Amino acid sequence: MRCVMRVLAALKRRRAYSLRVHATAQATAQVAGVIGGVLAGGSAQAVDLPEDRADAMYHLYKGGGLTASGPALLVRKKMSDSLSLNAAYYVDMVSSASIDVVTTASPFKEQRNEYTLGADFVYHDALVTLATTYSKEPDYTANSTSLDVSQEVFGGMTTVSMGYSRGNDVVLKKNDALFRDTAQHWRYRLGVTQILSPRWLMSLNAEAVSDSGFLGSPYRTARLFGSTVKENDPSTRTSRAVNLRAVGDVSGETGGRSSVRADYRYFWDTWDIKANTLEVGYSRYFRDSLLGDVYLRCYSQGHALFYSDDAPVSTTYISRNRQLSTFKSTSLGTKVTYAVASVRGQYDVKLNAAYELVRYRFSDFTVIRTGEAYKLNASVIQLFMSATF
Repeated sequence: MRCVMRVLAALKRRRAYSLRVHATAQATAQVAGVIGGVLAGGSAQAVDLPEDRADAMYHLYKGGGLTASGPALLVRKKMSDSLSLNAAYYVDMVSSASIDVVTTASPFKEQRNEYTLGADFVYHDALVTLATTYSKEPDYTANSTSLDVSQEVFGGMTTVSMGYSRGNDVVLKKNDALFRDTAQHWRYRLGVTQILSPRWLMSLNAEAVSDSGFLGSPYRTARLFGSTVKENDPSTRTSRAVNLRAVGDVSGETGGRSSVRADYRYFWDTWDIKANTLEVGYSRYFRDSLLGDVYLRCYSQGHALFYSDDAPVSTTYISRNRQLSTFKSTSLGTKVTYAVASVRGQYDVKLNAAYELVRYRFSDFTVIRTGEAYKLNASVIQLFMSATF
């Protein structure tokens, strides 16, 4: 079940991020105006707190025998000119008969609940963000705390950010009261965003992650000489990632308010996994109340040093976790935002819908019954309403 939930964790990060910052598409489409404002008077303005808002979202993931859905809520409120508080609630209701479950266990249903409390504090040209998150499911509990600081320099033309997160997890096993283990996670972030011109900006971000403890699954098995054996992952893992992103206003070339973006991410770790992600996107206002966005994301990774579909020799560490195998994925997505009601300076209500089709193709993870390379298609749907006030 840990394999299933870790897949969902990666999807959840994208979906939760969309709930918090889905206005990125709108900001991207208006990038020229934002940049122009900074150029005109950035040095005279301090950093602004995030705007007051309330968001409600329904999310659905379906593919490969796995279905996960549930609501998500976010509320953010300014308490003063320098302090803003926020709270979020996120649910994953999971029903799984995926290839991992079918191979090693019975289909199951369970629910994961996540709660987040956060605060943003402005001090001169710096924005300080503190957040704590708690999540619980039947066999896994996770706690994390994060601190992020962003600072404007050079008259607002450059923003430098850094952050730190610490997480502690408790791993249990259903129907085994004697099994209990823990895992710890440390994350370090550093980034720079630079305004290049009135139409273009670029950002470079780096992240280092250190994990220790029980990093596998108490349910998953591996294969050795065609026989089933218990999975055994290393108890430590260190990873690095670098992300380069560019956003540009192309309104003059297309005749309407629109923008393009490109994003590249490189990942590597001590388990010998190397991964590349490339994303390109286009946003356009079809009228003042309707914003459309389309994007294409391509991902590829190599397998972990100790991964094997069917190991020919016994080693200290062994895993058949398909998330550690060699595979590629291609995602094609679209988002639509419609402004239902808006009064400048008072409130703004928007309806949002997003759909993403993801295609996974595995190179060295096979279906045991047929021996064929495993593949699946998945759909991700988000429906949400946001209100700023």
